[in-house]
Amino acid sequence: MVKHYFLLCFFSLTLCGAASASETSISLGGFYSQSDSSIQVNDPVQKSQYTLDYESDLQLAENQFLPFVSLNHHFNERHNFYFDWKQLHRDADTSGLNQPFQVEIDDTVYEVNAGAKLHTTLNIDIATLGYGYDFLQGTNYNVGASVGLHTMFIKAGFEGTIGACASSDLVNNLCGSHAMPSIIEEHVTAPLPDFGLYANYEFLPGWQFNAQAQYFYVSLDDMQGRLVDVKLGVEAEIAKNWHMSVAYNYYQIDVELDQQRPDAEVNIANYNLNYSFTGPMVSLSYRF
Repeated sequence: MVKHYFLLCFFSLTLCGAASASETSISLGGFYSQSDSSIQVNDPVQKSQYTLDYESDLQLAENQFLPFVSLNHHFNERHNFYFDWKQLHRDADTSGLNQPFQVEIDDTVYEVNAGAKLHTTLNIDIATLGYGYDFLQGTNYNVGASVGLHTMFIKAGFEGTIGACASSDLVNNLCGSHAMPSIIEEHVTAPLPDFGLYANYEFLPGWQFNAQAQYFYVSLDDMQGRLVDVKLGVEAEIAKNWHMSVAYNYYQIDVELDQQRPDAEVNIANYNLNYSFTGPMVSLSYRF
């Protein structure tokens, strides 16, 4: 899926470049993130919901260096197309779970007992494709608005001794089936329309301050998704056609799958995934 976005962006940039004078930049870089991620689950013993934290409860790395790639094509003075892709992949092993939990996915209730050993995976790929327009321009600055499509590809999984039963077969809030080694995997593709503002200011020859703020939200059937992206940075020309950028980024993702049954006597938690990271970014870009 990510490859399809890249090809679509490439052909768009090629067509625009043939139609008018333009400038294209390709950037490669990474960011050092401090992550905070969790899901809402149900405690089958206490019969209450609680937040299962991926970092403190399931041992996923809180800090790590992650890659990204971006393309920007500026044409007809005020117009630009942009594409970027970020990869947020993590996995970890938990030797003994402190608190049992249940989660319902597609009418199946999965149950993990206290003390269980789990292998946890949380992979998030984010692809953005959009259009921007500079509605204010000066000799050393420009301000613009953007609109596009922001798509998250999420894979969340648990591997270990996990019980499973149909939601209609719950007995006293517990799954009647015997726990067996198994894998839970949930794949979510969340397309989010994005709207934002951006600004660039050249405060010294070859030195530029960049700011960007974007907000994404969608509600489709039983799924809701939200994403907030704020980035501030400085870019410097280090050689002809080559630029280096240092920025600070705040990212927050919320995906909610509403699968609760309104007539159920037992309340099983929705599959709600919350993820955010903050940290510095560095990239090297080439313009042609």
